[in-house]
Amino acid sequence: MALYKLEDFAGNYGDADFDNYEVRDFDVYSDIDDDKVGTVKHILVDDSGHFRYLVVDTGFWFFGRQVLLPIGRSRIGYSNRRVYAIGLTKEQVESLPDFNDLEQIDYDYEEQVRGVYRTPVRQAPLSTSTPVDAPPASSDRNTYTYEDEPNLYDMNQQDHQNLKLYEERLVANKSRIKTGEVSVGKHVETQTARVAVPVEKERVIIERTTPNEAGRTVSPTEANFREGEVTRMDIYEETPDIQKEAVLREEVKIKKVVEQDTVEAEGTVRREELDINTNDERLHERKS
Repeated sequence: MALYKLEDFAGNYGDADFDNYEVRDFDVYSDIDDDKVGTVKHILVDDSGHFRYLVVDTGFWFFGRQVLLPIGRSRIGYSNRRVYAIGLTKEQVESLPDFNDLEQIDYDYEEQVRGVYRTPVRQAPLSTSTPVDAPPASSDRNTYTYEDEPNLYDMNQQDHQNLKLYEERLVANKSRIKTGEVSVGKHVETQTARVAVPVEKERVIIERTTPNEAGRTVSPTEANFREGEVTRMDIYEETPDIQKEAVLREEVKIKKVVEQDTVEAEGTVRREELDINTNDERLHERKS
């Protein structure tokens, strides 16, 4: 069964559901005598994402070595950033195969690891319990599953529980509401307009003059006396012809502008704080 480092299997595990299991660099202690073993370097998961091992750098016991600790044999203390290895002894660590890279892990390698944890080397004090595991009834490489040995691979709630603290916060959203309306229309007004139009009128002027030859005797043929002779002359005048035409006078543009303002809102929010009651002087709270 393939194994992966958690950071490779889920690159964003720090922001996902794995956030409560960031235990890298936690100090590892044996729960038998509270002796420091080393530090956690990696978390190994299987191809379904289940936690299977912690990779422990045993610098305090055996410098330069890294070994596997089954997740079911750990108790994690998030408040003091510690991992307690259940029933782990120096003799067991000395018997564990070295972890160098993932490629070396196969069924035989894991069986060697499991064999060490199934058989404790020395008896723990009465205040602690060193599990004594028997191999599963079926330990065939083709049928073996991690569920066959819950003592090694189960993450029980008692040893791996995590307390989450929540708080409320105000979330400001904006909504548009209608606060008024502007209506722009037009109507027709009637008024009297005046326009000056120059016109021409014809009139007849009758002027009588005495010719220079007045008193000259004319012949009977020249003197043509005709009864009822009339001379006619047409008289014209101009009158204004008023018509109306529509012209564009002006144009009205209507637009909206947005003005920004800041309003303050307040509300009551709740926040959870941690209450720690203990008589154990070894417990130290550390924020990460």
